[in-house]
Amino acid sequence: MSGPGGHRDRRPFAAVLTANAVSATGSSLTLIGVPWFVLQTTGSAGRAGVVAFCATLPIVVSALIGGPVIDRVGRRRISVGSDVVCGLAVAAIPLLHRAGLLEFWMLCALMALGGLAHTPGVTARYVLLPDLARQCGTTLSRAASVYDAVSRGARMTGAALAGVLIALMGAESVLLVDGATFAISALLVAWGLRGVRAARPHHDAPPVSLRTYKTELRAGYAYLARTRLLLAVVAMVMLMNGTDQGWSAVLLPVHAERDLGGASQLGLLSALFGAGGLCGALLYGLVGHRFSRRTVFSVCVLLCGAPRYAVAALTGTTLPLAVTMVVAGLAGGALNPILTTVIYEKVPDELRSRVAGVLTAGCELAMPLGSLAAGFLVEGAGLRGALLAVGGVYLLATLSPLVLPAWQDMDANDVSRTEPGRPCAAPGARTPRPSA
Repeated sequence: MSGPGGHRDRRPFAAVLTANAVSATGSSLTLIGVPWFVLQTTGSAGRAGVVAFCATLPIVVSALIGGPVIDRVGRRRISVGSDVVCGLAVAAIPLLHRAGLLEFWMLCALMALGGLAHTPGVTARYVLLPDLARQCGTTLSRAASVYDAVSRGARMTGAALAGVLIALMGAESVLLVDGATFAISALLVAWGLRGVRAARPHHDAPPVSLRTYKTELRAGYAYLARTRLLLAVVAMVMLMNGTDQGWSAVLLPVHAERDLGGASQLGLLSALFGAGGLCGALLYGLVGHRFSRRTVFSVCVLLCGAPRYAVAALTGTTLPLAVTMVVAGLAGGALNPILTTVIYEKVPDELRSRVAGVLTAGCELAMPLGSLAAGFLVEGAGLRGALLAVGGVYLLATLSPLVLPAWQDMDANDVSRTEPGRPCAAPGARTPRPSA
C-alpha cells in the first residue's frame, strides 16, 4: 500500500486532487457560462440545446474508442494533452466573439473539440486512483470519497463564482477564466505524476495495428457484457446523465432566466447542490462502510434527482428549489464513492482503461440527446411541461436498484463492513458521475 521502498508518497494523489479541483471549478464555469452565453446572444433555448448536443456527442465517441489509446500513450500525457486542448477550445470562444468573428457553427465546433478531448483526460486521471491510494497507504473507498468530495466542492465553488462573475464580467469573460483553469490543471498533472509507473505508457503492449487495437477494445466491451451489475449501472446512469444534461444545460438556466432572477440565482442553486454533494461524499467516507451499499444507494438515488424537477415545475420560486437542491446534493454525494468502489472491485487492473472507456461511453450515451430534447421540449411544451416530462424519466430510471436482481451484487465484495481498516485489493475501472 506504500510507494517504493515502503514509504508513503502522497504527492501524486495530492497533485491529481488539486488538478481535479481546479479543472472541476473551471468546468462549472463552462456549465453555467456557455448556456448563459448562448441565451444572451441568441435568446433561443433550442440553440442552447444544440450547443450542448455538440459538446457531449464527441464525449461519447472518444470514450467508445479511447481506452487502448490511454494505455499506449500514457495516462500522464493524455491528461496533460487533454487539458491543453480543452483550454484552447474554451478560450477561443470569447476571443472570437470579441473580434466579431464567432459564428454559431464555430461555437458548436469548438464545444465539440473540447468534448472530444475532455473524456480521455478525465478517464486517465480517474483510473490511476487505485494506484495512488496504495501509494498513500489508504483504502480505496476512502480515496474515492475524498476524490469525489474534492470534485464536488470545486464544482460548488465554480458554480457560485460563475453566477457572480457572469453578473460582474459577462459570460464571455468567465470562459476566459475557464481556459486558464485547464492550463493550471495540465501543469499540476505534469509535475505531480512524474515517476509514477502507472501513469507511464505501456511499452510491453503488442505493436500498434488495427487488429490489436480492435482486440483490446473488444476486451472491454466483452467484460462489460458479461457482468450484470455493470450493465445495470450503465443503463441507469445513462438515463440519469441524459436527463441531468438537459437540466444543467437548458432547463435550469431557462428557469433561472425566466422565473428566478438571473445568473446569480443559477449560480446559487448550483452551488447549493455542490455543497450538499460535498457533505454527502464526506459523510459517506466517514460512516458509509457501516451500511449496506445497495440500501444506501437505492435511497440516495431516488432523492438526488426527480424531486428537483418536480419542485422547479410546481413552485417557480427560489427558496423551495434551494432546499431541494441541498437535499438532492447530500443524497447524490454518496453515489459516486459507492459506484467507484464497486466497479474497482469488479474489474481487473489490466482491463481498467478499456472498461473505463466503455463505461463512460455507455453512461454518457444519452447526454447529447438529453440536452437537445430538453431544448426542443421547452420550445414545444413550455418550461413546466419539459420539467415534468424529464423528471418522470429520471424517476423511472432511479427505481431500477429496487426492482432489478442484478443490483444485489453491489454488496457481494463489500469487505469494509466487517474489516473497516482493510484496503481494497482489487483495483479496476472508474464509473462516471451519475449526476451533473
